Amino acid sequence: MKKRFIPVADPYLTKADVRAVTRALEEKRLSQGENVEEFEKEFARYTGTKEAVAFNSGTAAIQACLHAIGVGSGDEVITSPFTMAATSNAAVVLGARPVFVDIDLNTFNITPENIEAAVTEKTRVIMPVHYAGQCADMGEIMEIAEKNDIFVLEDACEAHGALYKGRKAGSIGQAGAFSFYPNKNLATGEGGMLTTNDVELAEKCKILRAHGQDARYHHVEIGWNFKMPDFVAALGRVQLQHLDYVIKKKNEIASYYNARLRKVKSVYPPVTKSDRTHTYMLYTMRTKTHEHRERLVHTLEKNGVETRLSFPSVHLQPAYVKRYGFKRGDLPVSEQASDTIICLPIFVGLMRKDQKFIVDVVEETMRRPR
Repeated sequence: MKKRFIPVADPYLTKADVRAVTRALEEKRLSQGENVEEFEKEFARYTGTKEAVAFNSGTAAIQACLHAIGVGSGDEVITSPFTMAATSNAAVVLGARPVFVDIDLNTFNITPENIEAAVTEKTRVIMPVHYAGQCADMGEIMEIAEKNDIFVLEDACEAHGALYKGRKAGSIGQAGAFSFYPNKNLATGEGGMLTTNDVELAEKCKILRAHGQDARYHHVEIGWNFKMPDFVAALGRVQLQHLDYVIKKKNEIASYYNARLRKVKSVYPPVTKSDRTHTYMLYTMRTKTHEHRERLVHTLEKNGVETRLSFPSVHLQPAYVKRYGFKRGDLPVSEQASDTIICLPIFVGLMRKDQKFIVDVVEETMRRPR
C-alpha cells in the first residue's frame, strides 16, 4: 500500500500552461521578448499600476529598485525580520543597513508603531513584507513615509492579488515587488516583477536588468543580467489568468482550517483583518509553545504530511549575527513567532479528505499529554 504524502505546496499547472511554454519554445523564444512585454502590460493592468517590469526573481526586482533610487552605503532600510532573507539581502549587497522592526503576532506583519520608532535621518526606504498574502497596515505606513519623505517598496512577493481597502498589493507604495517561485500563487519556477506608477523608475529598472544598457552595447549604468526569459513570461501570462481562481480555492481551504482549528486547544489560526483580502500563499498557524510545535511537526511528518517553518527570524541567521551582532531578545515577537509557527499544506489540488486528515492529526496530537 502506497504511503500517504501530502506536500506543503504544489503549483497549479494546467494544459494551457504547458501549451504556452511549448509554443514559446517552438518559436525559439528563449531570451527576453514579446511575451515579457505582454506579461508586463497584463500584470500592470491586474495590479492597477502604470508600469510593471519583469525580472528573473523577486529578489532581483527589489535589488534593482533599491539601486535605481540610489540606496547605498550609509542608508537604512526598515523592514521585517520575519521573512525570507532575500528581502534584506537585497539591501545589504548594495551597502545599506537593514533595520529590522518587530511584528504583530496575529498577522506576522511589521507594525506602524515599530516602524515610526525606528525612523532616523538615515532612513531611505520602508520595505513592509505582506506576509503569506495579507497586506501590512499600508495606510499608516504611507502616512509615516510621507511625513518623513521616505520611499515605500512593498515586498509583495507572497501577496499577488491581495487587497488592502480595495487596492491591490504592489499599487500602494511607490513600488512593489513580486516573486513567481514555485510555491507562489502565480508560479513560473523563477521570475519576478516590479510594479510602480513612476514611469522614470520603471525605465531605469529596465536598463539595470539588462547590464545597464539603454541600447545594444550602450551602457549608461552599471547593471546586472536580471532579465526574464520569454518562455517563462509565456507561462506567467497563463498563470495570471488562473490567479483569482487560485486565491478563491485557497481561501476555501483556509476557511475549513480556520473553522476547525479555532476549536483546538493551544493552537492559533492566522488572523485576517476585516479591511483586507488574504491570498494564503502560506497557511501559517501558531502553537502555544515551542515544544507543542516540535511535537506537532514530528507527528505530521511521521504521518506523511509535509510542513514548513516559515520563517526563522532573519536577524538570528548566522550571516546577520556575524555582520551586525544581533542576538536573541532583540526582536522578541518575531522570535516567538519563529519558535511556534507551522505552515500546513495549502494548494488548489488539496483534497478535503486529506485536509480533514491533517486537522485530525493536529487535534489528536494537541490532545495528547506531553
